[in-house]
Amino acid sequence: MPPFELGDPIPSETAHAVSVSLPTWSANVGYEEGQDWVMKRLATGYPRFFIHRTIQAFAADIVATHVSTKAKRTSDITAMLFPTPTIASRCVDFIRSRAPVDVCSNIEVVNLVLDMSDPEARALEPLCPSISAVIMPQDGFPFAKQYWQHSGDGVSSRRAEFCHGLFKDGLLRPDTELRNAAVSAAKPCRGPKRYQRQASLDAGGNQQTIMHSHVHRATGETAMIQETSRFLEERFGRNLDLSFVHPAKSAIKRRIAGALRSADHDLGGSPSLSEKQMSSNTRGIANLREEDIYLFPCGMNAIFHAHRALYSIRTPPGSTPLKSVNFGFPYVDTLKILEKFNPSGALFYGHGSKSDLNDLETRLESGERYLALFCEFPGNPLLTCPDLVRIRELADKYEFAVVVDETIGTFANVNVLQFADIVVSSLTKIFSGDCNVMGGGAIFNPNSRYYSALKSFVQQQLEDTYWPEDVIFMERNSRDFVARIDRVNANAEAICRVLKDHPLVKTLYYPKYNDSRANYEAVKLPQGGYGGLISVVLKGKKQAVAFYDAIETAKGPSLGTNFTLTSPYVLLAHYQELDWAEQYGVDRNLIRISVGLEGTDELINVFTRALKVAEEQSQHP
Repeated sequence: MPPFELGDPIPSETAHAVSVSLPTWSANVGYEEGQDWVMKRLATGYPRFFIHRTIQAFAADIVATHVSTKAKRTSDITAMLFPTPTIASRCVDFIRSRAPVDVCSNIEVVNLVLDMSDPEARALEPLCPSISAVIMPQDGFPFAKQYWQHSGDGVSSRRAEFCHGLFKDGLLRPDTELRNAAVSAAKPCRGPKRYQRQASLDAGGNQQTIMHSHVHRATGETAMIQETSRFLEERFGRNLDLSFVHPAKSAIKRRIAGALRSADHDLGGSPSLSEKQMSSNTRGIANLREEDIYLFPCGMNAIFHAHRALYSIRTPPGSTPLKSVNFGFPYVDTLKILEKFNPSGALFYGHGSKSDLNDLETRLESGERYLALFCEFPGNPLLTCPDLVRIRELADKYEFAVVVDETIGTFANVNVLQFADIVVSSLTKIFSGDCNVMGGGAIFNPNSRYYSALKSFVQQQLEDTYWPEDVIFMERNSRDFVARIDRVNANAEAICRVLKDHPLVKTLYYPKYNDSRANYEAVKLPQGGYGGLISVVLKGKKQAVAFYDAIETAKGPSLGTNFTLTSPYVLLAHYQELDWAEQYGVDRNLIRISVGLEGTDELINVFTRALKVAEEQSQHP
């Protein structure tokens, strides 16, 4: 792999890349401190932390248009973009609960919708390309950014790119401009589809084209889809067949269930998988159905809505909300969701140890009650595995929900659904692998005591905001997911063998070698491995810096890429709270390695060379 320069997108020359090159230790520090020499070089960044340039440009155009009618200076105003008015309203509520009064009194929401008086706009109706802009003073941006980052509710870069073009062409306009117009009698865009329709893989069309919808619809609606597809190709130079969107979602869901494992599954013309085929899945739950699996714009959005759903169904009106439990050292925003979107806060067990579980049991025995326990399996970045068997026993006895994030373990290696009420995952990572699209998934366990209430919540309150182009990229990328996992597992173990007994290595973190290995083995699939994520702490900071600067891999945020990606993870995720992280055994100089598909011998040589550079640094202070 050719070297990436500072600020290059990873992968290179990828318009919607999910990572960005931070090739030196000092570059990571500069990024966290906002130093110009780093920030001015960034072409992109991880989407929930760095707002994509296409989204920034669209927001700036909305602000410029909006303030021109308000006698305000553009420099004083900013905007954050969301896919629906409901989501924009949640962001506004979040800002108003935290920002100063002068910020809160100057927030507006502009909802951009299709101008249905225009025939071109009517042809786009099946896409529902809406945008809701939260417009606010610049002082409100840090609060809006918190909501964007924690919730994952923001628009994707592909949605923004597409809708910006419509906005420039006058096809997407503020609803206030259209409300009293003569076109108000025209059929309105129905808005985001709800998760209510039985899924199907039945579809026709060419596998080369992109974008889709359900094919078992009335003739008039099918004609509209075909019209939209032709219009997209002729008007925007895109070959986007909407008939593929729904079967692509179906294929993704069945892969998540472990019921569809073929890499060459054809979306065009294949019959629906039978219920019998769906019951044969790697999750080991015969009554699991496709409609128990939900797709989201990113993994954190799946966690956000899992918490939102449980909070809703378990908090009767007028009652005091129950706390949630964050068990184990988490990915940064999971804990923030539990703390900031529940007035009762969260109980945090940062070690995720047996003694932590003993303490939780003591609290439960004394009468304390909790909304839900959230954990990762394994945890990020220490790869510690909680005791899911015991957690499930406590949950059943004391009536709290269990939400397990399987992103790192992956469902090709472990089966955690049997112990969870909800399983969530970031599909952005190894499920996609190509590092060019975001996505998230959630599975409701049909045997959960909360299942019926969760399904009711979804039908009434959950909007499907996963942009069709993103769906298509995710489906395409994930076709060879299982085969890639096998290669990644083998490569990770080879790298561990290089690191494990090296004199410069202080601690190696990997599920196979951690003290919590028995908990991993309890849910490991017969054909599964130990995953593609490794963390390592070297003897000192000097050695860590030398190793990181010398390692000949891509270097930047994210994980689960088809190429090996290295990161000083704790610096990036916890730079403002390094002392706090170290209380839980998370060393500030930890290096995280997401293992890719390169040749095994090649990777062994890459890591051997980097360790040699670190050794030389040790010998020459």
